[in-house]
Amino acid sequence: MSKKRHEELKKIISEHDYNYHMLDRPTISDQEYDLLFEELLRLELREPDLDKSDSPSQRVGAAPLVFFEKVSHRRPMLSLSNSYSPVDIVSFDERVKKILNSTDEIEYFAEPKFDGLSIELIYENGILTRALTRGDGSLGEDVTQNVKTIKSIPLKLKTPSPPRLLEVRGEILIFKKDFEKLNSQQQENGQQTFANPRNAAAGTIRQLDSKIASSRPLKFFAYAIGETEGLVFEKQDQLGEYFSNVGIPTVSLLHPGLVRVCKNASEAVSYYHFIETERPRLPFDIDGIVIKANSFRLQDDLGLVARSPRWATAAKFKPQQAETTIENIVVQVGRTGALTPVAIMSPVKVGGVTITNATLHNQEEIDRKDVRIGDSVIVQRAGDVIPEIVQVILQKRPKSTQPFVIPSHCPSCLTAVQKLEGEVITRCTNPLCQAILKESLKHFVSRRAMNLDKVGDRLIESLVDKKLVTKFSDLYRLSKQDLLTLDRQGDKSAENVIKSIHSSKKTSLARFIFALGIRFVGEQTAKHLADHFGTIENFLDATEESLLLVPEIGNKVAQAILAWISNPKLANEVRALISLGLEIAAPQRAAVGELAGKSFLITGTLEVKRDAAKDFIEKNGGKILGSVSSKLNYLVVGEDPGSKVEKAESLGVKIISWEELIKMTK
Repeated sequence: MSKKRHEELKKIISEHDYNYHMLDRPTISDQEYDLLFEELLRLELREPDLDKSDSPSQRVGAAPLVFFEKVSHRRPMLSLSNSYSPVDIVSFDERVKKILNSTDEIEYFAEPKFDGLSIELIYENGILTRALTRGDGSLGEDVTQNVKTIKSIPLKLKTPSPPRLLEVRGEILIFKKDFEKLNSQQQENGQQTFANPRNAAAGTIRQLDSKIASSRPLKFFAYAIGETEGLVFEKQDQLGEYFSNVGIPTVSLLHPGLVRVCKNASEAVSYYHFIETERPRLPFDIDGIVIKANSFRLQDDLGLVARSPRWATAAKFKPQQAETTIENIVVQVGRTGALTPVAIMSPVKVGGVTITNATLHNQEEIDRKDVRIGDSVIVQRAGDVIPEIVQVILQKRPKSTQPFVIPSHCPSCLTAVQKLEGEVITRCTNPLCQAILKESLKHFVSRRAMNLDKVGDRLIESLVDKKLVTKFSDLYRLSKQDLLTLDRQGDKSAENVIKSIHSSKKTSLARFIFALGIRFVGEQTAKHLADHFGTIENFLDATEESLLLVPEIGNKVAQAILAWISNPKLANEVRALISLGLEIAAPQRAAVGELAGKSFLITGTLEVKRDAAKDFIEKNGGKILGSVSSKLNYLVVGEDPGSKVEKAESLGVKIISWEELIKMTK
């Protein structure tokens, strides 16, 4: 019965992952999904012999690697010859016909050229067993742990008769909107931002710690095959259909019109112009198109030259850049106090979009590019989305320009700024800074946080400027009359705002912790904190030791949380929110459970990961303590335990093994 339910859960969760991460069409709520996932984890912990090779539980990230193993590709991963003109497509067609000694029209398969990281997925009997980077084409790096965290990639093919071997080749990338969010998070956390989505995707896949990959919004699209056993295809477009049928993501699933079978070179040129027009509207970054002979037989006949196929070519688009002038450089303050210099420029169109400003990130970036007010500069949109200054045109620099230096005091509250060791970001450390308040409120009311859907950025600006709101709790003290004193606030609009504020009073603990805007605490970390502490009171009473027991929280994050909750003004603000009627629901847990009312502590190395063991105890109703004391009921001991065993023995605490703990739940 357990095996049957396990197979059901794997299939159901994988289907929901595909709907959400590939099709962007979720069919259940986050809470319903979490309950299914928790049931899967409990089942796998209780019965370690269950087949977990294709389980969604394998996507959460494994222990960090020391290095990436080098592995040979069965068939080389080739590189394409490039051009920057559609005229070259006609030349390519002429070369193909000459090699084939034919005047017949050649049918081509055309698709966008992704600007991401090439990857090879190896499926054996339908199970994903290995993932390799392109490397030098012959030798790649084994990045399987990282790739398994990408939820749009199936761990098991959706077919009753999988091939013995299928090597799927494609691209890992990050969507433009996700790239913006990722860079924003990097900036707020004092970390280096990424130059473009490709760098972000490639950098993520080459992290030795797969938990980093798990936390980033990677996507995958397939477009080719390597070696196969048990499969035969006649044409390239048939391959795409097969991929879709077995659950492997292709770009045609996202938008069927983005791939095209072209009867001849003329149609391929038309496709080039079509994609060039569509490029600004695509959710991901591309740098051209790829054209391949659609027939696999013709591909074999055409063969290779060096490491490039004679049967395919890439026609790239010209970089979308423009020249403009920097009129000013202003410094903005984010919700964590990060000071970000922004170049204000004369409006200029790049790729159909008018650009007026571009972030300069930090002082190091300004110094590296030597950007000054009055400079003429070349600008482009990084990843076709974020405006960036590519270079300064030094020969046009006015003689009167001066190097720009970020001010030593916050431009909003005039507090002296700080730059912490090991960070590239300069920060305002005044928690009452009006600029920080505005950005903190914008985060607090956002959809993934408290979800005050009628309280927008412009309204927050007005509320703070008029001093109607000076902290989170003031939002819940607002009256309709207060709102009517603001510009552009009518009777109906004010009513809708008050209703939105009132409806937000019922929330979950995870959402509430996330809404507080504590540095380094994103949605997933907030969920871990909620699951661990259970109530807001327990969270406010957290110690460093208890925080370090929470999954994925290390010293840096723990210190940031402690700094927040130890600030009396901030902790009192939480209590003020509760007194104003906020109802913070505890995370849903399994029914009482066999370990209810019992406390546990783990020492030594167990057969399962420490986080999984803690999760198992809590899901069965047990409580995790941070140290050995008379309040501890059981010390769970693995290999190489520390001094906790002696202390437990002296206090009469019962010492048990992992196997004995499992038996307690049966």
